[in-house]
Amino acid sequence: MERRSADIISHKRKIYKGVSANVDFYSGFLYNMLGIPTELFTPMFAIARISGWSIHRMEELVSGGRIIRPAYKNLARRTPYVPIDQR
Repeated sequence: MERRSADIISHKRKIYKGVSANVDFYSGFLYNMLGIPTELFTPMFAIARISGWSIHRMEELVSGGRIIRPAYKNLARRTPYVPIDQR
């Protein structure tokens, strides 16, 4: 479904940069199955993200127009993968 949907969207909307699937890719389908009116899809999307968008904007204002992402260094020990049925 993910691959076919991306092909259809690219063709219909003339998007050549590709379509990345994440949880929001399937939200409309799920909302429809739950009987949620189409008019509420966008507000539900926005409500779930408004706090993050607000923080990004506040960060831009205090840091000269940039959103700064801290560096990440993994400190965990490397461990071999153990199949789920052997855990």
